[in-house]
Amino acid sequence: MMAGKLPSAVRSRDPDATRLRILDAAKSEFARKGLGGARVDDIAAKAKINKRMLYHYFGNKEELFRRTLEDAYGAFRAAEAELRIEQDEPITALKRLMTFTWEYYLSNPEFITLVNSENLHKARHIRKSEKMDAMNKPFVARMKTLLERGVAQGQFRPDLDAVQILIALSGLGFHYLNNRHTGAIVYGRDLMSPEAKTARLRFNIEAILRIVCRPETLMKLEKLQ
Repeated sequence: MMAGKLPSAVRSRDPDATRLRILDAAKSEFARKGLGGARVDDIAAKAKINKRMLYHYFGNKEELFRRTLEDAYGAFRAAEAELRIEQDEPITALKRLMTFTWEYYLSNPEFITLVNSENLHKARHIRKSEKMDAMNKPFVARMKTLLERGVAQGQFRPDLDAVQILIALSGLGFHYLNNRHTGAIVYGRDLMSPEAKTARLRFNIEAILRIVCRPETLMKLEKLQ
């Protein structure tokens, strides 16, 4: 084989489809076992490729983990962008965003475990990512615009920090789901029953509205209930 040439098996495959299969397999393995526990051999086998091909596309396990995180965050942000909350009045937009975030966490539990795993590594992988900043800046700007619209319409308090609201918004659901197993023991309650999940979403929405809304706005909302 000539130097620099790839094996015909590599050249003949659809590169995009192969990358997607690898990332899908990696997401499953990293979510279940973390970076340290996941094995490249298992990821390659699940993706139905050989290990050499995986290294060709992603270099090494650390790089594959970084790309998996980028892919997970990218999917989350892309789904969120589809909400079109700019077209809603501010309180409705905030409720829709809260509902989306909660339901996304429920439907994509691997996202929570991947983020947890990266926190154990002090974000060293996504810190090197050129995509993370581009994905997240619009997310923060969007919340800032939403809060400003609420202030302009006399619904929201004028002293709100968009980043703090985003942390609270995601944290209310993230902490609950991340600690659902230990929480069930500590609190003696099934935190994942349909009734519990519905009640938690309602609680999350009410908590955020109490943080962001002016007192007179809250009074109006309470009268409508």
